[in-house]
Amino acid sequence: MRFLLALFLTFLPIVASAQAAATLVADNVYVPPGGQTLVAEGNVEVFFEGTRLSAQRVTFDQASDSLTIDGPIFIATSDGTIFTADSASLDPQLENGILRGARLVLEEQLQLAATQIDRVDGRYTQLYQVAATSCHICKDGETPLWEIRARRVIHDTDEQQLYFDDASFRVAGVPIFWLPRMRLPDPTLERASGLLAPNLSTTDNLGIGIKLPYFIRLGDHRDLTLTPYLSTSTTTLEAAYRQAFLRGDITVDAAVSHDDLVDDNRAYAFVDGIFDLGDEVILRFDVEYVSDDSYLLEYDYSDKDRLDSEISLERVRDRDLTQASLTYYTTLRDGEVEQELPPLLADISWERRVTPSWGGTLTMTSDVQSHYRTTNTTRTTADELEGRDVARLGLGAAWRRDHVTDYGLVVDGTIGFDLDYYNVSDDVVVDDTLRTTTYVQTTLRYPLIRRTAQATHVLEPMVQLAWSDVHGDDVTNEDSTAVEFDQANLLALSRFSGEDAVETGLRGAAGLRWTRVGDGGWDSTLTVGRVFRADEDLNFSSTSSLGQTESDWLIAGQLRTPAGIYLDSRGLIDESFDISKLETRAGWSGAKLDVTASYIFLPEDESESRTTDASEWVIDSTYQFNDMWSVGFDARYDVIADSPSETGLEIGWQNECVSVDFSVSRRFTSSTTVTPSTDFGLSVGLHGFSAGSSVGVPSHRCTN
Repeated sequence: MRFLLALFLTFLPIVASAQAAATLVADNVYVPPGGQTLVAEGNVEVFFEGTRLSAQRVTFDQASDSLTIDGPIFIATSDGTIFTADSASLDPQLENGILRGARLVLEEQLQLAATQIDRVDGRYTQLYQVAATSCHICKDGETPLWEIRARRVIHDTDEQQLYFDDASFRVAGVPIFWLPRMRLPDPTLERASGLLAPNLSTTDNLGIGIKLPYFIRLGDHRDLTLTPYLSTSTTTLEAAYRQAFLRGDITVDAAVSHDDLVDDNRAYAFVDGIFDLGDEVILRFDVEYVSDDSYLLEYDYSDKDRLDSEISLERVRDRDLTQASLTYYTTLRDGEVEQELPPLLADISWERRVTPSWGGTLTMTSDVQSHYRTTNTTRTTADELEGRDVARLGLGAAWRRDHVTDYGLVVDGTIGFDLDYYNVSDDVVVDDTLRTTTYVQTTLRYPLIRRTAQATHVLEPMVQLAWSDVHGDDVTNEDSTAVEFDQANLLALSRFSGEDAVETGLRGAAGLRWTRVGDGGWDSTLTVGRVFRADEDLNFSSTSSLGQTESDWLIAGQLRTPAGIYLDSRGLIDESFDISKLETRAGWSGAKLDVTASYIFLPEDESESRTTDASEWVIDSTYQFNDMWSVGFDARYDVIADSPSETGLEIGWQNECVSVDFSVSRRFTSSTTVTPSTDFGLSVGLHGFSAGSSVGVPSHRCTN
């Protein structure tokens, strides 16, 4: 007969501590003659302070205050640890004792089989003649993919560490290496010092090498990862530091190398940080340094061809915005002159919006901008910028008001005035300049809405008329040399990206925007527009078409479907219906396949530092065959050169105890500092420790 015993008569201490009681369930419970023992038989279960014990027979000896347990035994502790054993001798609190023919399972990931397990003070678990693995063990005793054999293992539950004595690592039963002592984190520890998954690589430039990252926990809020990289051509030490503060965080990525490619040591360092200084003030900073132009690309640290180190302050409130920044630029581009960049740029701006009593919104702005070139050479011709230093002070005010008529016509108007003073040094071509700009514009929009059973349609014709005039000497354009015409600036008062160049004269724009929002997830937009001006504006680049009296037609559209298909495209069409610029991005995100393809075409334009046409395809895809296998492919193809620029292939495989990632990539492009290169990479990670998890991963299938 199965029954429940709670605080069983005089045997209350049997399965109870001084502070808590236990619950015992069994088919049969009795006290043998003598009255000093209690025996529970048949489907025995004991519940004590979150720990559950299951066995066939439990005998309590009151004289020795011990439990003798006959298996099969199953113990699940409150922290998720699982013990199985054939037999055991334990104290009533299950904190001290011996388990024979036992197995320890941590976080349902790492299992350790041992001939004997000793429990000491509820904190330490000592295992003897141990086999540890996170691979699924078949009933027929099939050798796991990997395992660690050790003479003894000590599990410290407080420190969440596993200590191995006389340990050998085996793959498919074959010993690979031996260590007299080894310490590894258990799966419950999220951040622990120790080795991470190694990475094998081979490149044309650096040869065959291995990376051995070592994670160092410096506290709850900071850590350091050191990665020695050793190959046939380089000796490198990589470092990654992270620290979180109460009001911000900082990250540092750096490396130092000695290789066969250059005669001197090489290094780089990237530092990023953000802090909340209080009173809505945000501090951001980043430092970017590299010893030579090709180091980042050859070691695959970054593909940046310009480095920008910056410190900035920002304060955003309901009615005003304040920003200040100091930036230092370094170029890594072939043929770009460092002295003309310029390297040092300072910018301070302030903007405030108020609502006057007569209506509308009044916006007041002020900003100070300065750029400095390190060379003392004086600029002598209009075709060069070397040596030229400029400081600009700008003040502005603009009033804007919107109005919706009774017929649904949306009318908005803007009138404003800007004052800019340029202080120029090391330049005999342009003197100090005081420039004033007056502008006015109005926009008419008439949104038409139609609702059907499947979707909502919005058709919006748009018309803009603008005029501006500039008084003062000419200003050298340095911050608005690259201008793009798109749906975002179709109705903009000025389509220049900076402050040096200003649109002047009478001009206008007309466009039509259609938006569809479907109930089933089919969403799309289409924008068609064109810009008109009374006189040509030579400040615009020739390929932007904005400097002409009639610009090219702008056509831009987006599409989203519930099946995961998306499309974004923007193009300029000239009078002959030829495409003058095109940018398209399409993709599909499905249950197994993610693919993205993009195409760009830009014509030759020396004012934008483009000496030839640019036409390029980019493809990036990932396919998940099943829970174990995945493959990824990416490629970049230069249509003008009729040759690939970059290609890459990644193959991933994982099961419950190991993950393997293989990659190969080829860079076909070259320059004066970088040569084409093929790179191979192999990374192997073991699950079951804090560095990896096997949750949700299919287990190895047994042969029988």
